[in-house]
Amino acid sequence: MTAITIPEFITDPFFGLHDRWIETAPGEITHYHELGEGTPILFLHGSGTGVTAAANWWLNLPAISEHGRCIAIDSIGYGQSIVAEGTKYGIREWVRHAVRVLDALGIEKTWIVGNSLGGWLAFQFAIDFPERLLGIVSMGTGGAKLTGALAGHSNPTLTEEGIRKTLELFVVDKSLVTDELVALRYQSALNDTASDRLADVVAARDRDRQELPLDFDVLARLEIPVLLIHGVQDVVIPVSRTWELLNLIPHADAHIFSQCGHWSQVERAEDFNTVITRYLASHGVGH
Repeated sequence: MTAITIPEFITDPFFGLHDRWIETAPGEITHYHELGEGTPILFLHGSGTGVTAAANWWLNLPAISEHGRCIAIDSIGYGQSIVAEGTKYGIREWVRHAVRVLDALGIEKTWIVGNSLGGWLAFQFAIDFPERLLGIVSMGTGGAKLTGALAGHSNPTLTEEGIRKTLELFVVDKSLVTDELVALRYQSALNDTASDRLADVVAARDRDRQELPLDFDVLARLEIPVLLIHGVQDVVIPVSRTWELLNLIPHADAHIFSQCGHWSQVERAEDFNTVITRYLASHGVGH
């Protein structure tokens, strides 16, 4: 690949993460964060307005990176990743982008930790590229039927108050939605809407919810380890989504958090990190 020009962007110090960039296709530069070494663990974020890898995983990467090589990417159409002209979005396009990241980094096989849309992508990845996967951890797995909360978070009021109301749908403890976090997500949302990409990625996601649901026949034959995580009070994607997958996937386990909504990696961050690192350790990852 050719030398790339690094964009003039620095992730806000609030998140405590350093920026990395890599050319993943002609005209495509992926923004990501990387911590730790050892077994690769690819982190795929959700689809909320103003979402980025940093905004999804800042409370998790430092702890989990003590056990493996954590790579958290901004999927195409989100965050600071730069896309080539004419880039199309959709479930398979986001999966292929993840594969391009792995290829560019020289990674043959990886674990995936996915949140919401990212969990949906993890399972589509398992369907399309099973030979590249070591295992999956998925929280509030996306791709389920559209809920009222999910529809609202697809079309939020683009003010700081509108962003606050959207984020408060994700948690039971509303005090976690601080003024600073709201301001950061709002600024990121302005980045999304300035290029009109928000409408494009939401339309692609909701199109594929109907046209490309997960192939349950394939998932019923999945041989890799799977951990499903869900908050009991998740109003964005009901916990029934995890029960559905748990009863389908042969080697799936589940961890259900009480007093927790859709943002388990934030609302129960310390417990979440412990659950994941213990699960990974039980499958030979880390110490």
